[in-house]
Amino acid sequence: NKAMKQVSILFAFLLIAVAGKAQTAEDSVKATINTLFTAMKTSNPDLLKSAFADSAILQTITRNKEGKTIVKTDAVADFANSISKLPKDAADERITFDVVRVDGALAIAWTPYKFYFNGKFSHCGVNSFQLVRFNGEWKIQYLIDTRRKAGCE
Repeated sequence: NKAMKQVSILFAFLLIAVAGKAQTAEDSVKATINTLFTAMKTSNPDLLKSAFADSAILQTITRNKEGKTIVKTDAVADFANSISKLPKDAADERITFDVVRVDGALAIAWTPYKFYFNGKFSHCGVNSFQLVRFNGEWKIQYLIDTRRKAGCE
């Protein structure tokens, strides 16, 4: 019975260790994503670029003039350049982490957001992130988002 108790205690410690490690991975994924939004808010192009992988893809789902759904692709460097020209606090994207999942060097995050420009509400939507851990550091590999003005509660 003593051996059984020891095995149970050992198993409990292992569960805590595994849960703690998973939490740490999720927290580090969130930290990388938060770096992006801090960079936007502080108009810091270098900080912004640091959140992305070298081969990152940045896309937005939008509509063309005819109302058809299209996917627009932006270069991270172009995005960083446009952010650098804004006054501090102009671009304020407020996100919530709805889903974060990690498997080895791959992570996903689904983050609904509301975007404010110069203190005024502009639009809302969802960001869908794919991140890769390179040399122990999470980087955004792929980001696609939706944007809308209605249904933003």
